[in-house]
Amino acid sequence: MHAVSYTAQWMAAARALESEREDALFVDPLARDLAEPKGFELIDRYVGGGLLPFISIRTRFLDDAIRDLLADGSIQQVVLIAAGMDTRAFRLTWPKGTEVFEVDHGPLIAEKRRRLDALGAEAATDRREVSADLTQEWLPDLEKAGFDPARPTLWIAEALTFFLTEEQAAGLLRLLASASAPGSRLAFDILGKALLRSPFSKPFLDTLAADGTPWIFGTDQPEEFLTANGWSVTDLKEPGEPGAGEGRWPYEVQPRDRRHANRLWLIRAELAAG
Repeated sequence: MHAVSYTAQWMAAARALESEREDALFVDPLARDLAEPKGFELIDRYVGGGLLPFISIRTRFLDDAIRDLLADGSIQQVVLIAAGMDTRAFRLTWPKGTEVFEVDHGPLIAEKRRRLDALGAEAATDRREVSADLTQEWLPDLEKAGFDPARPTLWIAEALTFFLTEEQAAGLLRLLASASAPGSRLAFDILGKALLRSPFSKPFLDTLAADGTPWIFGTDQPEEFLTANGWSVTDLKEPGEPGAGEGRWPYEVQPRDRRHANRLWLIRAELAAG
């Protein structure tokens, strides 16, 4: 499988390990089967730096965003961009009538379907697979699957912007804004720029780069970055804060005015007016 597909297995392995904790932030009963054959090997290879607790905290943060932002019924279509081995369509409780679109490249979607079918997994809502090349024009593929840009959308982009250049990340946000009706929302994560230059992170980042999946983009001004690209931040958290894994993050949360701190941003945003 493609290197990025192995990354999807790595994320599944992390979710499996979290699910087996007594104090689990979530339970993903399908994750262990979706993590094979490389996921747990990559857990060992990329050990350290708070990565496993961050993946767990991020997963729960986005789970909560989905629950909260769909609660009033104004949004009924959700798009998981670069969905990988994500199983939210199976493990979450969805409001009646919700459509969930999982976008990723074709071979990964086919392999995921094969595994889920073998497990007898049944989605808890209307789940639609969208085979698309995210490096090319992919909105037409999404619309062919039934996506309606005239309806409000919740976009979820988990662990995606890390692998993009700044220009690509900005372009993605503008693309999502262009396909969003008023009332649309976005939930995702961004690296802090300082983290990409930190000696603390260097061994891990060097290993990722050697494996062909380098982390490229980060920003220390997430509000400004989103505003410049069509979105307004409504909730910005770092791991360890209330609502973002408080008590589970092994490091002290740094004050926002502390320069050059290593940061990981968890974000909810709304489509900017106009």
